[in-house]
Amino acid sequence: MPNLAADLARLLDGIERPGDFSVGGLCDLLAPHLEIDGVGTVALPLLPIQAEQIVAVAERAPFGRGEQTLVDTSVRRTWQIGTGLVSIAGAGWARTLAGIVESAAEGLGVDGPVRAEFYKLLVYDVGGFFAGHRDTEKVPGMFATLVIVLPSPGSGGELVVRHAGQEVSYVMRPPEPSQAAFAAFYADCLHEVLPVTSGWRLTLVYNLVRAAPGGTLRAPDHGPERLGLTKRLGRWDGDAPAKLVVPLAHAYTPAGLSFDALKGIDAARAAVLAEAAATADCDLYLGLLTIKESGSAEEMGGWGYGRRGSYDEDAFEVVEVLDREVVLSDWQRLDGTPASLGPLPVEDGEVTPADALDNLAPDDQSFREATGNEGASFERTYRHVALVVWPKANRLAVINQGGLAATLPLLADYAERWVAEAGGDRASPAWGEAHALSGHMLASWSLGRRGYGPASDKAVTLLGSLCHLRDVERVEQALGQIVASGFYFAGQAPEILASLRLLPRERIASVLEAVVAGNAGIAFADAADLLKAAAKPGVLDIEPGALRPAAHALLAAMPDPSMATAEHSWSGGPRKVGSGAVADGLAAIERIDVGLARKAVDIMLTHPILYGLDDAVIPALLELGDEGATDARERLRSVSLAHLERRIAEPLVEPVDWRRDATLICDCRLCADLGRFLADPKREAWTLKASEHDRSHVENTVRNSGSDLACKTLKQGRPYTLVCVKTDASYRLRVGQRERDLAARARLSGTSA
Repeated sequence: MPNLAADLARLLDGIERPGDFSVGGLCDLLAPHLEIDGVGTVALPLLPIQAEQIVAVAERAPFGRGEQTLVDTSVRRTWQIGTGLVSIAGAGWARTLAGIVESAAEGLGVDGPVRAEFYKLLVYDVGGFFAGHRDTEKVPGMFATLVIVLPSPGSGGELVVRHAGQEVSYVMRPPEPSQAAFAAFYADCLHEVLPVTSGWRLTLVYNLVRAAPGGTLRAPDHGPERLGLTKRLGRWDGDAPAKLVVPLAHAYTPAGLSFDALKGIDAARAAVLAEAAATADCDLYLGLLTIKESGSAEEMGGWGYGRRGSYDEDAFEVVEVLDREVVLSDWQRLDGTPASLGPLPVEDGEVTPADALDNLAPDDQSFREATGNEGASFERTYRHVALVVWPKANRLAVINQGGLAATLPLLADYAERWVAEAGGDRASPAWGEAHALSGHMLASWSLGRRGYGPASDKAVTLLGSLCHLRDVERVEQALGQIVASGFYFAGQAPEILASLRLLPRERIASVLEAVVAGNAGIAFADAADLLKAAAKPGVLDIEPGALRPAAHALLAAMPDPSMATAEHSWSGGPRKVGSGAVADGLAAIERIDVGLARKAVDIMLTHPILYGLDDAVIPALLELGDEGATDARERLRSVSLAHLERRIAEPLVEPVDWRRDATLICDCRLCADLGRFLADPKREAWTLKASEHDRSHVENTVRNSGSDLACKTLKQGRPYTLVCVKTDASYRLRVGQRERDLAARARLSGTSA
């Protein structure tokens, strides 16, 4: 089967380099007039006595490590003099330098004007060297470093440049006094100066800068590859990834990220791919790849803390990558302007060639030592720039990879534009784009479990935009796929009903049934609230009888002790049903089918533990009032009134002495003393001076006794004292209950209290 990613990698690999990562050579020298403050005019070839004079006015050359600038002769041993103390003049030298810059630009594959800015003068004596390092881009537009070695007797000091698995060594020793040796290399190349073995080496260092950074870097004509890429991109089949990611060969900083700044082979491939993509109706961008990995590590021994409090990297070894995230961001268009695309994940099969990211060196890496609960671990981050291409027809599918954070605002923007610019014409591009985008969103919507995945407010936001667009197909799809899957929450009835009203009348009832059935078993109260609102006259403009299937679904989901639903307590049994759910459910079913309402009442009266008269039924009846009452509700009212009458008839007598009833769970000595205190009609308080263990034991007996006792510990002296005081709390509770019962009876019976 043809593989688009592999084909693209093969075609790009056939593109020749317009230049290389480094270039070097010899040139005839029209000697410059070189003067150094404190030394005077320097003769060429360099004389040993003048070399010593130069060293006398020079300083040790530093090197950069992160944000630090350090001097360490174990890393870099050479002498430097800055531009302010050096003068290089002469018409002959200007021509020599221009020729060297031209050769360097051509060898590096850089088109357009390039200028050399003098950076510093270096002197190496015997043993002088510079360990492997990369240069920083010191000025805007700098892309490479140019090194020119003037005639100076000596040996050694070879310049070694490495990049992408390749290595070149330059002998920086002019064989003739009338010649100079030069080498230029891109700033991100690893390079080192080997030790000078004899004599001296006098070096001029320049920054190579593109004089016109806005100019386009163009590759030479690669007709066969361009044609092959155009044809292959034009056959982007359905089995191919939504996008393809081509990591570049060179490293680039995010600040300098643009097509104009691409170097060597990157510039060549980007230019050819850009032409092919335009012809094949594809989009091409530059993006910053950020790869984050974490996992387990093994301590290998050694000491010393590194960055952020972690151990030295040499003391650890990566064992296994357990988590990996690859994201594209910082998008750039061909014209150099930033694109408004957000972060997008890189999915399996999208990187080409497939092993392009395998041998990258991490930009940041840290290790954590093992703790008592966890083994050693690591975290590391890679950053790399890549070309990203996709068919224009795939644009919305690619954006959808960014998730709801990217798609919901875009869909809302399409909806607003459609109303403002197209006046509601469905033939407009905005409506078509919105319809296609919402299709991608629904196809990839992750439900998970209730409370997981996209929150219900995002589903409501989606429905709001679809209603704004009056996209009936997508509205019904969203209701059936998302809302009916258990992602309706209380308070969303207005949005759901507005969506239902857009549907054809013959579809409303069946979609509502699916929504109620999908949510009632998970959240009965929410489904009851929705059905009550839907059953109000005129809300959905359909006959109440058409909602009978939805009412059946709600009735079937009414909690009972045998149900295993989300309406369960933490102990494993069904939770008690609240008064709001009883009121909403009964009101909804009554409006639709009185016979179903009778069955609902049967369930409530059969399971009083779940549908408590005091906690649920009576408050629900008071909330509903008399409007729309049916014989089913009258039955509940009758049972509730009988319950209230029985309790009102119970005697209510204020305690006449301090005797208090209690059921004690222990007969130990202390609890026996407590029992005698409770039975004593004359004693109001009892004190117990005892250890914490004994006090806690008595307090626990009091809590489980159901007696009217208030306990308090006095923390004076040792041991502390537990004070138990008799109260009339039970009587006061019954007084309050009597008042509430009388008020409820009056309202339910229609009489005055």
